[in-house]
Amino acid sequence: MSRREQFLDAMGLMPEWLPRQHGAVLEVPEALQVPESTAGVVERAAIGAEANVAAARDTRTASVTAPGTGHPGSFDEGMPLQQPARRPHGGDHAQSNARALEIATLDWEPLARHVADCQACQLCERRTNTVFGVGDQQAEWMFIGEGPGEQEDLQGEPFVGQSGKLLDNMLRALGMSRQRNVYIANIVKCRPPRNRDPEPEEAALCEPYLQRQIALLRPRLIVVLGKVAAHRLLRTDAPVSRLRGQVHDYEGIPVVVTYHPSYLLRSPNEKAKAWDDLCFARALHERSGPSAGRA
Repeated sequence: MSRREQFLDAMGLMPEWLPRQHGAVLEVPEALQVPESTAGVVERAAIGAEANVAAARDTRTASVTAPGTGHPGSFDEGMPLQQPARRPHGGDHAQSNARALEIATLDWEPLARHVADCQACQLCERRTNTVFGVGDQQAEWMFIGEGPGEQEDLQGEPFVGQSGKLLDNMLRALGMSRQRNVYIANIVKCRPPRNRDPEPEEAALCEPYLQRQIALLRPRLIVVLGKVAAHRLLRTDAPVSRLRGQVHDYEGIPVVVTYHPSYLLRSPNEKAKAWDDLCFARALHERSGPSAGRA
């Protein structure tokens, strides 16, 4: 039995992702090897937090299909991307741009304080804690989810519930952890009521925070977890099933899309596809050169 088969056999149908030998080096399937020429190109407009500015941005995203992966199965996790609408009670275009420009100058600590004090949208009204992000601020890998859930809101840290346990096991299978070479963040920093998807205007107003986190981190690779994060970051309405197995681009950073851990808990048979996505991401990371400032 191959190492990959052993891994999938160990996963079974349980709501955990536990390989039999933690820390073992797992082989990357040859079909997931990424050619040297693989690249994605995206043209993006200037930073703007106001929803009507975000809606006007160029949404072109070029992607390259990884050899041998083909299109995944028929599961369609996607939904049409709604264009953000202007928040009726929230300032004008100039104020929004000024806020985004201020955020773009902040270092890690003042950025976290800015998030903690944020009242830009209605999500601030019910939160217990803001959920800034967690991990190694020198990490080469960045994982991005959609938003905090109940446990994240209570503890102020992303992915600490059942989906967080699964994500930690996924990282462990890659020989990583949230304390080492990984940074984890979300599209929005406050919990949406009843764990609903963030509204487009909420995501647009929170976007400068994530943009600044990415700019400060300068990761070599971004792994996007689930449809909400993929739609917001890549400006697409394609389902996750069509975004998988491709190299996307965000501001010159390679992006790989996979299923959200909470979806994998509900659909454990899809864990094999998620593992393929992680192998694909690892192969891409190994073949990429060092990012600027890390050479």
